[in-house]
Amino acid sequence: MPPTKVAQRRRLPPSANTEINDTTPPLSHRLLAEGFGTGLLVATVVGSGIMAESLAGGNQAIALLGNTIPTGAILVVLITILGPISGAHFNPAVTLVFAARGTTQWGEVMPYVVVQCLAGIAGTILAHLMFDLAPIAIGIKPRSGPSQWLAEAVATFTLLLTILGGLRYAPSAIPWLVGLVITAAYWFTSSTSFANPAVTLARGFTTTFAGIAINHVPAFIVAQLVGAATAAIVAITLFPAGARQSAQAIVPDESAKADSYQSPRES
Repeated sequence: MPPTKVAQRRRLPPSANTEINDTTPPLSHRLLAEGFGTGLLVATVVGSGIMAESLAGGNQAIALLGNTIPTGAILVVLITILGPISGAHFNPAVTLVFAARGTTQWGEVMPYVVVQCLAGIAGTILAHLMFDLAPIAIGIKPRSGPSQWLAEAVATFTLLLTILGGLRYAPSAIPWLVGLVITAAYWFTSSTSFANPAVTLARGFTTTFAGIAINHVPAFIVAQLVGAATAAIVAITLFPAGARQSAQAIVPDESAKADSYQSPRES
């Protein structure tokens, strides 16, 4: 991406509580970045699940660990390299929260969400092809019930609160914050932290380790949106000075110790 297309921001005095976005990449570039990012994220989730299960010898804990580490790692990478272009949402829940906060235009929500969902399914197909499986398989792995729905609400709440808190206090740390919170949520939630409607839909088209029964997808998505909305409300109280802070991309300027930011994603 040419330097002129990178979203440049300068840090204003603390009293201003705002940042100025001088340039923003065109929507087509942002959607391309969202597509590549979401597709690669899902390919990593599904592909690492296939690899982990095949190597774990039936040990589910080892398989889950083998699925967790690549997911957290790829989030750090994708948010770092694509954040300056699209904001690295990779997640309809993130896009909706930022639209509600006024930092993403409502007119861009539908294109973002459609691209995220289609790219996520493409990521599942890519993972299947890399492991010599049929491109699409309707998910049959049961993931349902109140405990699972609560887990998804908690996972998504934790993810969004982390992002919003990071925006307020440590914008340049967002890639690591997102990667780490998803890594943690894999292990402290009973659902293994889908926390992303687009990723959930995509995982409904695989019968592998990371899959979910396609008929269980809607309830997961509802729980995720509830968790995201709750996080947005709580963040208004916890991070009031940053409630309307503009968010576009993470482009740390080491020499000036400045941050550039577009609203981020993960998993």
